[in-house]
Order: sequence, then C-alpha cells, then structure tokens
Amino acid sequence: MALKATIYKATVNVADMDRNVFLDSSLTLARHPSETEERLMLRLLAWLVNAHERLTFTRGLSAEDEPEIWLLNDHNGIEVWVELGLPEERRVKRACNRSASVVLYTYNGRAAQIWWQQNQNKLAQQDNLTVRFLDDEQLKALTQLASRSMALQATIQDGTIWLSDDQNHLELRFTDWLINGKLA
Repeated sequence: MALKATIYKATVNVADMDRNVFLDSSLTLARHPSETEERLMLRLLAWLVNAHERLTFTRGLSAEDEPEIWLLNDHNGIEVWVELGLPEERRVKRACNRSASVVLYTYNGRAAQIWWQQNQNKLAQQDNLTVRFLDDEQLKALTQLASRSMALQATIQDGTIWLSDDQNHLELRFTDWLINGKLA
C-alpha cells in the first residue's frame, strides 16, 4: 500500500517591504512521504519570500519537469521557477532556459557547501539564476513553527525575514551565493 501525502494548511500574511508586496493567503501544502518537515517548511518560506497572488505549489517531488513552486504568466509561460535542494547542474540549466527567473534555495549545511564548490562556476553562467542558502540552525528554528494548521505572519525588509505565529518569533536571513548570475 502506497503512503499518502500529509496535508498542511497555512494561513499567511505577508508584508514584503523590499518588493512592495502585501497579501493574505490560505495555502495547502502536501508533504510527500519522503519529504522531511525541514524541507516542507523551507518550501513554505520560499513561497513567502516570493509571494505573489498567482504563485503556486506544483506537484513537487512527484514531477521531474516542474519546480517546487512557480509563477506562470497569462500565456502559461514560467515567470518564476523556485527550486529546493541540491539539483544537478543540468536541471538548473533546463529551468533557466524555460523561465524568466530561477531561484534555488539550498540547505543541509555541509552537503550544500560541497555542492556549491562543485557547481558555482557552471551556475554563474546563468544570468537569470539566484542561489540562496539557509543554514541548519535557522532551518531548525523554522521547523519549530510546523504544524498541520498554521497561521503565520511574515515581514520582509532589507533581506531579513521576521516570521511569527501566535507563540514564536523568528528572524531569518538567507545567505546569497548567486544573484542573477553574479557571485555574491
């Protein structure tokens, strides 16, 4: 018998001062049986940081030809492709060819550092690619907000993310490794 996805619901309020985006949204996230809670929460954080009324979660781990999150334009072209983890360079290059903008969120400390050392020169050739890293300590703190039903407030200013629920308050900041094809 195949294991089923676990459903998480999140009601989010986003105030992104950097991009002048303010919205309230109700999100449904399906946690694949092989997905960790850390990865699920990073996926949610990636949505918050890229918030847009048309930004949607895809089939994720179940689909090889889709990102974790994307923003489609009116003609079903991909405006923003959001990827998580440590993908092969070939997958990133394909994403950059299909989308106006690609944002890759990496995690898993030591493995991410090694992956970056091996791939940074090739990835820096993609002028529409941004690579961001969230360290293990921040990811662990983020995961403590996880529950099957979440109500979160996110304020983003000068690259800092203040994320809170009714009991916890976090201050998170990605380390940018690549910004639109330029090493940070």
